[in-house]
Amino acid sequence: MSGTGAPHVLVLDSTGLGDRSYVVHDGQSALVIDPQRDIDRVEHLLAEHGLTVTHVAETHVHNDYVTGGLELARKHGATYVVPGGVELGFEAATVDDGDTFDVGDLSVEVLHTPGHTPHHMSYAVRRGDAPALVFTGGSLLYGSVGRPDLVAPDLAVKQAHDQWHSAHKLADHLGDDAAIYPTHGFGSFCAATQAQGLSSTIGNERAVNPALTQEEQEFVDRILAGLDVFPAYYAHMGPANAAGPADIDLSLPAVADPAELRERVMRGEWVVDLRSREVFARGHVPGALNFDLGGAFINYLAWMLPWGTPVTLLGSTPEQVEAAQRELVRVGIDRPAAHAVGAPSDWLGSADDAAETPRITFADLAHVVAEDPDAYILDTRQILEWEAGHVASAIFMPFYEVADRLAEIPRDRPVYVYCGSGYRASAVASLLQHEGFANVVHVDDAFGNAGGAGLEVVAAPPTAREPGWTWLASRAVVRSASERSATRTP
Repeated sequence: MSGTGAPHVLVLDSTGLGDRSYVVHDGQSALVIDPQRDIDRVEHLLAEHGLTVTHVAETHVHNDYVTGGLELARKHGATYVVPGGVELGFEAATVDDGDTFDVGDLSVEVLHTPGHTPHHMSYAVRRGDAPALVFTGGSLLYGSVGRPDLVAPDLAVKQAHDQWHSAHKLADHLGDDAAIYPTHGFGSFCAATQAQGLSSTIGNERAVNPALTQEEQEFVDRILAGLDVFPAYYAHMGPANAAGPADIDLSLPAVADPAELRERVMRGEWVVDLRSREVFARGHVPGALNFDLGGAFINYLAWMLPWGTPVTLLGSTPEQVEAAQRELVRVGIDRPAAHAVGAPSDWLGSADDAAETPRITFADLAHVVAEDPDAYILDTRQILEWEAGHVASAIFMPFYEVADRLAEIPRDRPVYVYCGSGYRASAVASLLQHEGFANVVHVDDAFGNAGGAGLEVVAAPPTAREPGWTWLASRAVVRSASERSATRTP
């Protein structure tokens, strides 16, 4: 190889999904790893740095997003590299453990690192005598590993053991100076736990990563015990990626006027208000759902949405709608049904017709409970959060179950909804209003304030869980969402 110095790495963050994509290059030729669906971001980097992409590589068939790898490779005449042993609906260059290929002056070694998925590959990139860089996808993350329970329930235990062995394989094969570039771990539900920091090396991971500091069985027990239910929409991502995703259209959809917005709400479609929950609460289209674009927007919208339900986007500006649309295509929601920008007065014809959502703090809720110990309180967090501590009188109903448990919620009394920060509670409160609940109160506060406000906070013992329970629970959510979609008013 004629080049000298370490390979160059350009990082593309997809913060909504908690993932990263990478462009690694020698100054002329580039390898793109795990690109998101909106490949225009990659193309901008390639043009800015004067690079030619010769290879596009996937570390695995992704569960949390629809890939842009196939379309990027097609458009640029690049070789599309995917793990061997996966049934695909398109032609690609499959690789297995020990394979190598060159990208300009860069040498790429393929390392089979199962655990996140059975066919998972990592890519070690070298240039001359410089330390290797390794792109680990959902294998070795910063202080963690990718979760092992996304493929099938009967594989969860084996995959957890595989993650331990794959971490040791990488550590034994690469020097301590090798820099690590994972795809997951920055908020992604594909990570067993979230990343510790924004960069790392093999040497650092030897000191801090449980996969490298704990004995195998201790690690397996810990990782399986720490898993919670993963997003229901994951069920649709793997099949879409294996089939071969089509190109996308990021132009704005048609504009919906007030009459059309009312009709879409009446049909049970999702009219999604992207504004902050504080602004939404002060006035919004009756029946609209609130998913603040500033939070983990796409994770929670795609998780709660009955798959296939038409989505209309409401934003203060076109840029807000465009940003949301970009997030939607990353999980296979290719085209919103319509959009509108402005404020409730524009969307309704009159601000007087806007709906409101009462917002209170945990201190306010403490006063409510003092006067009415039987107040109906919904805890909409996830299972591990509930077990760690919850308001003693609360009813546990995770946000992803609410739509299927509406019959359990009273319609003749106030319903107080809380979560960990206020974000999910706003989405659930708006969903209840969408479903006709007239007296919904959003507890918009951090759960950490509940005890100090005077509310009794208690822990719940962990429920008995068999290996693979997260997979089964998530598929149950998929089935119920599909049933709701099938019975939706046409």
